[in-house]
Amino acid sequence: MAEHNDLGKLGEEKAVEYLQKNGYTILQTNWVYLKAEIDIIAQKGDILAVVEVKTRSSLDFGLPQDFVKPKKIQLLVKAINEYVLQNDIDAEVRFDIISVFKNGNTFEIEHLEDAFFHF
Repeated sequence: MAEHNDLGKLGEEKAVEYLQKNGYTILQTNWVYLKAEIDIIAQKGDILAVVEVKTRSSLDFGLPQDFVKPKKIQLLVKAINEYVLQNDIDAEVRFDIISVFKNGNTFEIEHLEDAFFHF
């Protein structure tokens, strides 16, 4: 596996740990529908959080959350709509981004709640 794939997987693991420590229940990771993959689907109370994880080892090219493009957002919206229907979920859906920055041997995590609006 390529080094960037290893870093991405590690970032997703760190994001899951972070969410669990903050009271979220992880429902799915890497859930795929058509061409969309949702990194993490988590629930906390009556909020269903659709979490896109962006991991970087350098901020030279911008913040990790800057790499979530409109096309990706549209795919996430379609995918979570299908997930909600398939699982008969009655919850408010929120789209979050978790930015994981590997800084040497440490990881800096930033959780952006309600990071973008669906359309």
